[in-house]
Amino acid sequence: MKAIVNVGLKEGVLDPAGKAVHHALLALRFSNINGVRIGKQIVIDLDENDEKKAKEDLEKMCEELLANTVIEDYNIEIVK
Repeated sequence: MKAIVNVGLKEGVLDPAGKAVHHALLALRFSNINGVRIGKQIVIDLDENDEKKAKEDLEKMCEELLANTVIEDYNIEIVK
């Protein structure tokens, strides 16, 4: 079973990398850009058949290591 974990900054948290990409896109004349937020995607190959157990383990992974939950949100997608 595979899982995709997307981690990004919470609303209201400054994103200097996103701001830099935004300015670069504007400099390249992509004028229809309103904003950019940078995040990370983590793909995990799990040796687990129980989707509920996998979800519990992934939540724990995110809370303990993969995301800084003070400033980041995450979402988990299980791919079969």
